[in-house]
Amino acid sequence: MRIAIDGRELRGTPTGVGRFLKGVMDAWDVLPDARRHERIVLTPAAGHGSTVWEQLTLPRLVRAAGADVLFAPAYSGPLSCPVPMVVAIYDVSFAARPDWFGWREGTRRRVLTRLAARRAARVLTTSHFSRKEIADRLRISSSKIDVVYPGIPLREPEPPAPCGRRAHVVLYVGSLFTRRHIPELIDGFARAARRRPDIRLAIVGDNRTTPRIDVEALVRASGVADRINLRSYVPDEMLAALYGEARAFVFLSEYEGFGLTPLEALGAGVPIVVLDTPVAREVYRDAACYVPSPDPSLVAAAIDRVLGDEAERTRILTAAARLLPRYSWQTCAARVLDALTTAAA
Repeated sequence: MRIAIDGRELRGTPTGVGRFLKGVMDAWDVLPDARRHERIVLTPAAGHGSTVWEQLTLPRLVRAAGADVLFAPAYSGPLSCPVPMVVAIYDVSFAARPDWFGWREGTRRRVLTRLAARRAARVLTTSHFSRKEIADRLRISSSKIDVVYPGIPLREPEPPAPCGRRAHVVLYVGSLFTRRHIPELIDGFARAARRRPDIRLAIVGDNRTTPRIDVEALVRASGVADRINLRSYVPDEMLAALYGEARAFVFLSEYEGFGLTPLEALGAGVPIVVLDTPVAREVYRDAACYVPSPDPSLVAAAIDRVLGDEAERTRILTAAARLLPRYSWQTCAARVLDALTTAAA
């Protein structure tokens, strides 16, 4: 079987979809069943890669490659695809909460994702929560949607750091979306920091809030700006180092299809604080400290708890040890391959 892959998300600095696709493809390199198939990664020329390329150029490339199936890993694919298509849709926040998106981008996502889901032979998503959301909001049968949990890189946790060295970093990793309550994270950290002079906050992610939130201004106004570090992106090696330094990870998202970075934190031995949502309960189970709402006072209390309560830290990390084997890139990649094989047949 010849598998064509829309590889746009592998260009530049992959995040989100790109990391999912890379995890699958790396696992395919070592899976015997996957190595029997040929993969053709299709990418546009520099400066291209828009909807026009997806809808007009990509179908021609798929046909020229002699592919048997197309894997479209980024929410949409060509509606005139000459072969069966498998599309991955991770969440439908653009349909659930249109106010989180600009008019043009939200409309594009709602229209193309709905049409691609209906055109696709199979739809992949990363949680049972998203499976129901996709079926309900895009009005497609849940029978054509497969839940495929992603994998995580498992790292050896860092040994406990001596007092004063790498001991009290609070970390956030992920694009800065409105739904992830970055202002409340900064406010909650500032409240905790006034009681704990030994902690600092590291935020890694591109600002994609709509309407735009001036995160730098919030940091300056926090009263603890000298202890907050903002970075839009870091390479994988530096990200691994940040996970190694962190003592707590905070992720206050009210709507996710999955939420990978908190699991990566657990894999690095870092306890997590997350907002209490159905998908968070599905993904993290009891390996988290849950906050009932993004109230900064509750966030501050949760940060204090995971930093200073050794019994709570042990509880979370013991639960994580039971949870993490559930998330394997090889299992994920095998399930994606099954969906492609089924679609091609």
